[in-house]
Amino acid sequence: MAIPKSEFIWFDGALVPWDEAKVHVLSHVLHYGTSIFEGIRAYQTPAGPAILGLKAHVKRFFNSGKIINMPIPFTPEQVSQAIIETVAKNKHNACYIRPLAFRGYEVLGVDPRACPVQLIIATWEWGAYLGADALEKGVDVGVSSWRRMAPDTHPSMAKAGGNYINSQMVVMEAKRHGYAEGIVLDVQGYVSEGSGENIFVVLDGVIFTPPRGNSILTGITRQFAITLAEEKGYKVVEQQIPREMLYIADEVFFTGTAAEITPVKSIDGNVIGSGSRGPITEEIQSDFFAIITGEVPDRHGWLTPVK
Repeated sequence: MAIPKSEFIWFDGALVPWDEAKVHVLSHVLHYGTSIFEGIRAYQTPAGPAILGLKAHVKRFFNSGKIINMPIPFTPEQVSQAIIETVAKNKHNACYIRPLAFRGYEVLGVDPRACPVQLIIATWEWGAYLGADALEKGVDVGVSSWRRMAPDTHPSMAKAGGNYINSQMVVMEAKRHGYAEGIVLDVQGYVSEGSGENIFVVLDGVIFTPPRGNSILTGITRQFAITLAEEKGYKVVEQQIPREMLYIADEVFFTGTAAEITPVKSIDGNVIGSGSRGPITEEIQSDFFAIITGEVPDRHGWLTPVK
């Protein structure tokens, strides 16, 4: 589905009309993937639109810049305020938010340091990433033939544009095979994550998820899910997960800004649990949506009102 246009994009400190936000074709980012980005959502609440996890997302954004040696020419406070301003200016009740920092036009060698770092913030209306029915009915997924990067190859903890060539290969292969998404193993053969989501496995009442060392992106929604599960009294264990553990799981679910909390109903044709959303997934999902839509008080301070 094409991105629905909004009125403005924030570009290097100013709001410009959507169609005027352009870069030069010889910008470093187009040739070498030198960008970092975030995916953030704003939700409609009774008090107006509110941005979920703004502080955590902006912190990860700047951490990604540090990891790939891309100094962002704005402060975290300036970026946060620009995000709020863009959502407000585009008059969204709810939306997806994409901050993107990238190396622009100057020289065209592999060394990016002579190229300026530019920053855009775009917002648009976007529904359920894995389909309208996915949140309730779950999705069919397959384990990919592609692996996540080894720890000494690509910096997996950075949400960097170049890393997502790997994700593209995973999701394209999954869809060729008739799946909604792929699950990726790390270089040692342990479960890592989806092409753009973290993964949780429920077995005998315990919730398991891969640790940072398994080449995952440390997800913001991942941490929200862990917090909510532990509040419910569930034990959450971060450990290496062998592939075969997926097939005997009682429940499996994805987390991510785009995917939110999405149950998995089958993996490689193997039905997970009852083949629909499991009770633990539903509990966590229900609590999550109650908070982000303002149905219950935001007891964790996850929401930032757009004023």
